[in-house]
Amino acid sequence: MTKGKNLKTIWDNLSDERKQKIQARTDELEKEYLTLQELRKVAGLTQTEISRSLNMPQPNVSRLERESDMLLSTLRNYIDAIGGNLTISVELPNKPPICLNLLSDLVE
Repeated sequence: MTKGKNLKTIWDNLSDERKQKIQARTDELEKEYLTLQELRKVAGLTQTEISRSLNMPQPNVSRLERESDMLLSTLRNYIDAIGGNLTISVELPNKPPICLNLLSDLVE
């Protein structure tokens, strides 16, 4: 027994314009949530290349890419190794996003 409409029924009743907007937003969100492994692949690099840049064994890079919790310095080093630049923004209610300077930037 189901309660209410199922998702397929709702989707099928949406206008093509609405479906396109939903799909576009879905694509945006997927880009925002790339994993480290996906970022590395987008950069066209292998784990071996990253391991050389970070001066760590390749299995450690593999382990790092699967981590869900890490130091910001570790993440920053990884992003540097793939040729990127890590920025952190803070979103407060009813305020525009604020770019947070990493503490290490202030020391260096």
